[in-house]
Amino acid sequence: MGSTNLDIEQKILADSSATQENANSNISQSTDKEPELTFDTGLQTWLQVLGSFFLFFNSWGIINTWGAYQTYYERELLAGTSSSTIAWIGSLQSFLLMMVGVITGPLFDAGYFRTLIIFAAFLLPFGLMMTSLATKYWQLILSQGICVGLAAGCLFVPSVAILPQYFRRKRGLANGLAASGSSIGGVIYPIMFDQLQKKVGVAWATRALGFVCFGTICISISIMRSRIQPKEKRKLYQLSALKEPAFTIFAIAMFMGFLGFYNFLFYVQSYAIETGIVDANLGFYLLSMLNAASTFGRIAPNFLADHVGPLNMLTPAVTITATLAFVWIGVHTVPGIIILAVFYGFFSGGFVSLPPVVMASMTPDVRNLGTRLGMVFAITSIGLLIGTPIGGAILADTNKFLGVQLFTACCLTTSAVLMTCVRFLRSGLKFHVKA
Repeated sequence: MGSTNLDIEQKILADSSATQENANSNISQSTDKEPELTFDTGLQTWLQVLGSFFLFFNSWGIINTWGAYQTYYERELLAGTSSSTIAWIGSLQSFLLMMVGVITGPLFDAGYFRTLIIFAAFLLPFGLMMTSLATKYWQLILSQGICVGLAAGCLFVPSVAILPQYFRRKRGLANGLAASGSSIGGVIYPIMFDQLQKKVGVAWATRALGFVCFGTICISISIMRSRIQPKEKRKLYQLSALKEPAFTIFAIAMFMGFLGFYNFLFYVQSYAIETGIVDANLGFYLLSMLNAASTFGRIAPNFLADHVGPLNMLTPAVTITATLAFVWIGVHTVPGIIILAVFYGFFSGGFVSLPPVVMASMTPDVRNLGTRLGMVFAITSIGLLIGTPIGGAILADTNKFLGVQLFTACCLTTSAVLMTCVRFLRSGLKFHVKA
């Protein structure tokens, strides 16, 4: 009798367990299916794009303002200091923006999204306020190089990692619209700096940038929400990703591309003015033209990427950008330098905005996207750190721009070749396959 009762009890427990497993399975399936109804649509979904726009606006947008500061430092505050030495401030900003992704990526995956952007909302204006008070090179390194760079890094990974949680079919378009913030920031901030410094001085012009940064980041804080809540701790790195040939080659391609890419943005203004192609006023607006064109270059290729695949758009974008870097060597007229700046801005817009979309497509589990982005950005950051100082050293050694132009073009060409390799690893020799 006791044995019979035990058997009945075990059967009841087994049935209960099976019922619970079925219920959990149904809940899991419901949970998996329910978000699909809210992907790509809804006010909350598209508010993330607006919030991400302002994160780009205050990360790469501020970084893209460096060219205006470089010119001012060379002529005024740090006159007598070499271009290469001054360029270390700007390259340090770019390096930290990417490098801190090693930490901010896993922190994002661990659920600290809002903490990161709140911290940046304090640090970025603080760095700019301290920059407005700086009078020596080491002070600029600390305030503009380190503080601004760290703050931008805290904004960048969240700006690209949040969108795949809300978008699937329109992921490329959403990323392109958000990434246009960096181009628009690269137009507004330099012009704002240039006009204000003439009226109220450099110190207050820089402080004004800080106030705008704080206000626009606060908009992001008020509307952005992370959808995926982590259930386990995230690692700072995922070594298994390095065993994937496509991931490793892609990371190297990013390193080589950004090793050369920013030399054009840093030195095209100096090239145009010093060679007598344009005067100082028009030379200043070359970067604004470039960044304005880059706005469209970020939206259009990303929109097409949703239909033909992000790699199928990124590879031509890098290839054409490399070709334009070679064209730079032969440009010696006003119309030529303007057209070159506009074209370089447009096609490079795809190069700098599409990699996160490619990474999302190469990441099997979106919960690990922040970690993988952090790894790629860390590798890329080294290229950003040393690229423009190398260009400055070449320029100082030769007193000619030819070496800088060739260095830029060769780095981008290498990146284009490697991107092509990644494309074939992902989809073979089939040219009509979405990749």
